[in-house]
Amino acid sequence: MDILLWHKLLGPYELAVQELVLKFRHMKKEYQDRGMYCPIESVEGRVKTVSSILDKMKRKNIPMDQLEELVEDIAGVRIICQFVEDIEKVSRMIEERSDIEVQYEKDYVKNMKESGYRSYQLIIFYTVHTLEGQKNLQMEIQIRTMDMDFWATVEHSLQYKYKERIPEHIKRRLSNAANAIIALDNEMSSVRSEIMDVQNSFQLHARIVSDILNNIQNLYGTANEREVLKIQDEFYRIYELNDIDQLKRFSKELDSIAEGYRVQSLSSEEM
Repeated sequence: MDILLWHKLLGPYELAVQELVLKFRHMKKEYQDRGMYCPIESVEGRVKTVSSILDKMKRKNIPMDQLEELVEDIAGVRIICQFVEDIEKVSRMIEERSDIEVQYEKDYVKNMKESGYRSYQLIIFYTVHTLEGQKNLQMEIQIRTMDMDFWATVEHSLQYKYKERIPEHIKRRLSNAANAIIALDNEMSSVRSEIMDVQNSFQLHARIVSDILNNIQNLYGTANEREVLKIQDEFYRIYELNDIDQLKRFSKELDSIAEGYRVQSLSSEEM
């Protein structure tokens, strides 16, 4: 392939990665805005470098005219979860999306590779819109826990260093580390409900405080300053109590006050 054509080839993949990362991050934000636990902890994406693509084509004896068909991971998105149970939930969320077509799945969580590698992989088709029209791209989505991702990152670095010929003594240590990570993921799953309760409570608390502050800020434009300062002082008093129920009550009362001033302001404008 002409060197100048690589940029044209990879451009749509870069767009696809940007779009999907943005969509998954927004999905996480929607969960948080509603005070709900989200199975997505973080999202990142990448497009393979030209050298990495060429290395894979050479290793697998892939001809240039079948590059996009046979190299499934030219572009990839990685979704990190806190718990093993979250992996299946994220997979279902992806399968239910109308803008993503799942071609097939590779479950290396239940069927760990001999090396110790664990991850859930989806090979998908995703359509992007370019100046030259629509293009349906083949991509890979990896779903892992944070512990799985740490192991895979280390193993990938070692594969690169040793040109995929990792010494046996290091392989044994990697295998032991993989078993330790399985035990750690299982242990985290045993306290999953307690961790989720704490995180949900924190997100709910943050959302209520944000709503209250927005209401107080808006009141500066409709209520007199002395009244707003009294409301502000009451908020600080209740906040110091660290009582979520009292914060909820105060937020509802403030909603009523803000609505009253809003109606009063509209009535004044109509007169």
